[in-house]
Amino acid sequence: MVIEHILLAILIQLLVRIISGSWISGTIAACAWFLSREIAQAEYRWIEQFGSGLRANMPWWGGFDPRVWQRPDPWLDWIVPSLVTSAIALLAHWRGKAATSS
Repeated sequence: MVIEHILLAILIQLLVRIISGSWISGTIAACAWFLSREIAQAEYRWIEQFGSGLRANMPWWGGFDPRVWQRPDPWLDWIVPSLVTSAIALLAHWRGKAATSS
């Protein structure tokens, strides 16, 4: 599943890069996409585990409750794509600096 997340994050990064001209903007968009997705899934886990299956029972902080972030999967599903897109942006930045200094 992480591979699909990485590929989608790179696609988001490239699309935003094409539109905005900024690798950093693409990185931020991809990171925000996956972090918000994982928070939404954490909310559903909270509702299932502690809210008797009812969204109305969830407090505003339900998606941030550490009890629903116990498995490594949700962490990996946003951290790995964030690291990959950050590395791409840094590499593009370094390549751009190297090209202008030559």
